[in-house]
Amino acid sequence: MIPALVLAAGKSSRMGRPKALLPAGDGETFLTRIVRTFVEAGVDDVVVVVGHEGEAVAAAGAGQAAVARFVMNTNYETGQLSSLLAGLAVVDRPGVRGCLITLVDVPLVRAATVRAVLDRYRETHAPVVRPVNRDRHGHPVLLDRSLFPLVRAADPAVGAKPVVRAHVSVVGDVPVDDEGAFLDIDTPAEFEAVFGSSGRDAQGTR
Repeated sequence: MIPALVLAAGKSSRMGRPKALLPAGDGETFLTRIVRTFVEAGVDDVVVVVGHEGEAVAAAGAGQAAVARFVMNTNYETGQLSSLLAGLAVVDRPGVRGCLITLVDVPLVRAATVRAVLDRYRETHAPVVRPVNRDRHGHPVLLDRSLFPLVRAADPAVGAKPVVRAHVSVVGDVPVDDEGAFLDIDTPAEFEAVFGSSGRDAQGTR
């Protein structure tokens, strides 16, 4: 069993409004598109971690992303690691082999990329599996359950990145031709460049 975590608790200070609720075309938001992508890839347990304006995000997502569960991170201001820990506390249970992790500001990853990450993990059981393209690495990242204790012991000042970097490997890196796996949308200018003012999809991202 491999659940997925969507980290959506931040203040979105550079964007100026919750990124989870931004339009992503076809009547979807960033959040609902990510949840749909995971479901299409065969993930049957998707947990969304909310924090800043969490009630509004959860209320909006509950209708469209009905398959997702929502967990509130009351410590979201301490950093992204707190959201990861809040999510792990919900999904870590007997039978869970690992966990997919993505950020709500990476809405355009394809279901095929998620499936490729899952397939590589099932083939290799690498501790970290992630999509790569040349020197870039993207989302979602799959962490084996053996790394959960290291994540829980991580320094909040630096987060889980050192844990991930210490356990990446050639066998765990999955080459993909999916620009959406590497595209973080953090500012109004980046949003406009990708979606346009009406939230239309950028050509070729679907």
